[in-house]
Amino acid sequence: QVQLDESGGGLVQAGGSLRLSCAASGRTFSTYIMGWFRQAPGKEREFVAAISWSSNKSYADSVKGRFTISRDNAKNMVYLQMNSLKPEDTAVYYCAAKRDGPQYKYWGQGTQVTVSS
Repeated sequence: QVQLDESGGGLVQAGGSLRLSCAASGRTFSTYIMGWFRQAPGKEREFVAAISWSSNKSYADSVKGRFTISRDNAKNMVYLQMNSLKPEDTAVYYCAAKRDGPQYKYWGQGTQVTVSS
């Protein structure tokens, strides 16, 4: 069982930056693939970024070059640094975890990110 808790959301102007944090429970944290997803009002959940146990990273095209995912296994933390934010980045951002396969099994409660123009 893994518990995830996001923090760091808030209101920023377009072009600004935020850093989201996800605190994970469990001694096996380092074996999980960690991901960030987001869901805007009236929209489906969207993949944002993921990072493996070996720190291999992947990003959605919409955030590539602007967002950076990272992890600190010693602290059971995963981060999403968001730069050059756009109004279309406005969404609830969720941290997620999985071992292998296509499905993320564990999810946080989400943190709101609002980008004003």
